[in-house]
Amino acid sequence: MSWKPELEKMLVKVRPASAEAGLWSTDFKKKLLWDIAARIEKKAAWIIAENRKDLVKAGATGLSLAMIDRLTLNEKRVKAMAEGVRAVARLKDPIGKVLAKWTRPNGLKLRKVTVPLGVILMIYESRPNVTVECAALCLKSSNVAILRGGREAMASNCALVSIFQESLKRHGLSSFFVNLVRTPDYEAMDFLLKQEGLIDLVIPRGGEKLIRRVVEKSRIPVVKHYQGICHVYVDRAADLKKAVAITLNAKLQRPGVCNAMETLLVHREIAAKFLLLLGDPLKRGGCEVRGDGVTCRYIPWAKRAKASDYGCEFLEKILAVRVVKDLDEAVCHIQTYGSHHTDAIVTQDRKAAAAFEAQVDSSSVIVNASTRFSDGFEYGFGAEIGISTDKVHARGPMGLEGLTSYKYIVEGNGHIRS
Repeated sequence: MSWKPELEKMLVKVRPASAEAGLWSTDFKKKLLWDIAARIEKKAAWIIAENRKDLVKAGATGLSLAMIDRLTLNEKRVKAMAEGVRAVARLKDPIGKVLAKWTRPNGLKLRKVTVPLGVILMIYESRPNVTVECAALCLKSSNVAILRGGREAMASNCALVSIFQESLKRHGLSSFFVNLVRTPDYEAMDFLLKQEGLIDLVIPRGGEKLIRRVVEKSRIPVVKHYQGICHVYVDRAADLKKAVAITLNAKLQRPGVCNAMETLLVHREIAAKFLLLLGDPLKRGGCEVRGDGVTCRYIPWAKRAKASDYGCEFLEKILAVRVVKDLDEAVCHIQTYGSHHTDAIVTQDRKAAAAFEAQVDSSSVIVNASTRFSDGFEYGFGAEIGISTDKVHARGPMGLEGLTSYKYIVEGNGHIRS
């Protein structure tokens, strides 16, 4: 366990760092994040070169195309990371907000005030942009970040974390505000998951296998979503032109992410017209369709779906399609096969939309738009630290508010309780 001394040293430092971070001013955090964004842009070529080392190894180990897409950095994505940091810098400071205040009949004055959670452990796979998003959100919310990325992104993550640490040192701060676990050893992750009292929250981002392992091993609260089995339901009152555009975007714009659509549900009254419109664009986009009998009638090149295709997170250009008799059957299908992540309806019928909104129990329910909008940046959070399908503490895309708790400040004048 050659990694253990390094992790033990880090754990000694993170709790004092967490206390110090709570004293940072809004202006200081903004200045720090703007400096980090500028450094990311300045070092873009170096970041891409380091990322290329990871891509070479990924190709040699047979990593899936979806995972390679998540891993890949280019000039556009690096620029987007820098802009994401600036967006976080511009957000309102979530710390020190007075959520409520009141005075008791005995004269005691109370305030409910937002505070940092403390030390956040992020465990994720293949996506270097998560490193930047998490670190920036943690700094803005005065939390300490411990980042444990996948082995496939080690060179990329080392480069990105070094930029954060350079900026911290330039501002006279310890590098222990943003930490990277530099070993891919699963035992190291399991060791961290036992550090109750030193780490306050665990947020895993990745495949279902990773998330379930974290939940099983952790003694620390975990915010999670197991799968992104997202649906789009095209209602009989849908604008079919919009429905085609939404379907193509939800499935093909970036199929390897958790908010990509996996199953398309179509009302039987418009199935013939809609599927005939949709078939050719899907084929041109390289999408494999697995449908029921009605679907295969109107998209002749589609494969007949198996029962297991409904409720599957493909993370590829594969789409399960089912024709349903009405909205109620669509909702029943989502309740049976969905993962409470993101589900959408396309309809011009306000009553149908309202019924869908009320009955579908997902962290994001979308009307007349792509499931791909289920994202912290798109919701105006600046960036997201993860998506939660839980109902306790945080739900849906988590931004700054999800990284805060609160405490009560009670002010008396010599009060004693009788």
